[in-house]
Amino acid sequence: MQHKTIGTKTIVRIDKGEELITCLTELCKQLQIKSGTITGIGATNNATIGVYNTETFKYHSQTLIGDHEIAPLIGNITWLNEKPYLHLHITLSDHTNKAFSGHLDKAIISATFEGIIDHIDTTITRKKDSKIGLNLLNLED
Repeated sequence: MQHKTIGTKTIVRIDKGEELITCLTELCKQLQIKSGTITGIGATNNATIGVYNTETFKYHSQTLIGDHEIAPLIGNITWLNEKPYLHLHITLSDHTNKAFSGHLDKAIISATFEGIIDHIDTTITRKKDSKIGLNLLNLED
């Protein structure tokens, strides 16, 4: 992984074989990014995405193996339990241009990932909502 920060933006490149969420989380720790948004494009050959069931409070996940374009990834960076918390959604397309999308759980980069993090200069945290079963943005502070 390589990165370069210019003003309030960090440009990041993640290389073949690296796991996307792990790299982005480590970068957020290293650069002490308080909060922000992220967008990116690239390619993966092993990704797990999910859809949340609001009745069972569980994600229904699917692993996609084989070449897929990341077209695109979008999400936000907040904090939970004093660690960066990345909430990422992704659209993946296969060789027939069939698209799959959902909440990103894992993605191994197969060629490259190119992303831009837009920093927000305040720490936004998350709090568990028992009615929904998710860690929601805590905007009460």
